[in-house]
Amino acid sequence: MEHRRLGRTGLHLSALGLGTMTWGSDTDEHEAKDLLTEFLDVGGSLLDTAPGYGQGGAEDLIGELIGKVVDRRDVILMTKGGVSVDRSGKVRLDASRRTLIDSLDDSLQRLGTSTVDLFLVQAPDPYTELDEVAGALEHIVASGRAHYVGLSNFAAWQVGYLAGALSTPLALVQSEYSLVHRAAEDELLPACQALGAGFIGWAGLGRGVLTGKYRHTVPADSRAATAHLAAYVEPYLSQRYSGIIEAVATAAQGLDVPPLQVAAAWAQAHEAVSSILVGPRTAAQLRPLLAGDFELPNQIREALSEASEL
Repeated sequence: MEHRRLGRTGLHLSALGLGTMTWGSDTDEHEAKDLLTEFLDVGGSLLDTAPGYGQGGAEDLIGELIGKVVDRRDVILMTKGGVSVDRSGKVRLDASRRTLIDSLDDSLQRLGTSTVDLFLVQAPDPYTELDEVAGALEHIVASGRAHYVGLSNFAAWQVGYLAGALSTPLALVQSEYSLVHRAAEDELLPACQALGAGFIGWAGLGRGVLTGKYRHTVPADSRAATAHLAAYVEPYLSQRYSGIIEAVATAAQGLDVPPLQVAAAWAQAHEAVSSILVGPRTAAQLRPLLAGDFELPNQIREALSEASEL
């Protein structure tokens, strides 16, 4: 699998990252083991998680697998802080210094490691000053809890401010990016290029819709059919996005590859993108993406870009 340098850091990571949002809930320990081992076997390295995934269950699973099933040195471990989700599904934002540090300490305990490679503030907190966020991130690096820090789901102006406020480099920015969600191209990707920060796109397969599985119906075993994840997929099931989904399917048929390979390759092709995240629930869903590095022909990429201009 292709590896890319993360911004101006010395860290190189796989161009495809494995997301763990369903681990500890829809993905059990056996599937998680299969997912991680197959991902690493083909050269994957970036593993993305967060305390809210599976109510901490995702980090617990990773902690059980690292050291027993896989070597910690083979994994680029990325977690986040600043967002908590209670059992009722209510989301709470808190990016205060104390909360970020305590959250990471809890994550390190669950993960069974003394440090993570990447720590991100998962979302902007409207009640915490950005300077306080910067101070927390500086302390996290200085104390050895994380090698590098970054931001997730922040606006470009917030990224620029924090990059200037930090005494430690802002290593990366993470935001949603796919053929059905290209807002990052307006300001965020150019900001990353100007600042020398890496960019990691989450939901690179459009929350699953670009795989083509929802073209004609909602499969009974899909996220859109589950009560706790239906709202995650629903925004892209409208008629507005059907033309993009069909364009991906047509390109895939012509290239004789699965639609998800086309969608992933399109997102990876942007020069500012270091990696994109995918979150399969099972190893069977992941395997088509591990078949080998697939490069999208320029003409096809341009046609898809044109088709996805909403």
